[in-house]
Amino acid sequence: MTKQKSTVYPIIFMLILTVFIISILAGIDYVTKDKIEFNKDIELKKKILNVFGILDETKSPEEIAKIFDDEITAEDDSEFPVYNFKENGELVAYAVPFHGPGLWGSIDGYIGIKKDLETITGIEFIKQDETPGLGGRISEAPYKEQYRDLKIDPNQEIYIISRPAPGGNVDAIAGATQTSTFVTNMVNKDLSEFINERKGK
Repeated sequence: MTKQKSTVYPIIFMLILTVFIISILAGIDYVTKDKIEFNKDIELKKKILNVFGILDETKSPEEIAKIFDDEITAEDDSEFPVYNFKENGELVAYAVPFHGPGLWGSIDGYIGIKKDLETITGIEFIKQDETPGLGGRISEAPYKEQYRDLKIDPNQEIYIISRPAPGGNVDAIAGATQTSTFVTNMVNKDLSEFINERKGK
């Protein structure tokens, strides 16, 4: 009988402890769920605002959310919609989604273009799994800033060309030329489809 008790008590104790820990974790998840979703949402909004060159890093998350809600609209409710930037009710630019394979995984991002379809406003990466310090540098400012206010010809099919190729307008990342090529290929493909669609309207 004593031996049976010595076996039962540890089992009961572990069950109570397990239920207690699960309850704490469930409570933490419940309390922080909204905050996590808000932070995730703000991160996307900051990236879209940066595509348009209107992100103010000094603003609070709440102020950034208000600016986004006041000036940016999504054309549909898909996972990667086209975003429209309007100023005083007038359309200024689009944020066009692009997607494709990288060297180590898929790359998702947005490329901004003014309504005249002749000027790139900026680029942002929503997801990328490239090697840190090499291909992962596509998410760093020096690479992305090359796309800011970049002039293109909407009558061409290729808009972004990595230097030193003829007509190059963006420097490839040293040591990560394959990732750079993947990015320019997917941007050119998805941007070309968008421009051709808009020109037909």
